[in-house]
Amino acid sequence: MELANIEKLLEKYFEATTTVQEEQELQLYFSQDNVAPHLQEYQPMFQHFANLLEEQYTRNVPLQPRKNYLKWISVAAVFIFMSTIGITYYVDAQERAKAEIAYAQFKESMTLVSESFNTGASHINHLNQFTETTNKFIITENN
Repeated sequence: MELANIEKLLEKYFEATTTVQEEQELQLYFSQDNVAPHLQEYQPMFQHFANLLEEQYTRNVPLQPRKNYLKWISVAAVFIFMSTIGITYYVDAQERAKAEIAYAQFKESMTLVSESFNTGASHINHLNQFTETTNKFIITENN
């Protein structure tokens, strides 16, 4: 490899404009034993990068299963919806029962009023007969 080419690649590397292939060229150059003396300061850095690529994590990482909150949210929503419908039906049933009781009481009281009115009306009819009879006597006396 040409030393000028390596220096240009190093400049591009530090400017973060190198390609993967160019970085592999740098890695290959710095993994050799015959590195130019003024570039030897970069050799440990590239050796460290090479070591990092070979390093593997061997410890077992326990993964916790993902909790599916969306399922429980939908269950809660259905429960709230059904509870609302049930409560509404229960309240409507109670209101309907109260209305039926009030209607029965109203009907009973109107029946009593009607009976009282009919009794009073029959007395008025007797009073009208009494008045007619009295008027007949008064008219015959005046004549």
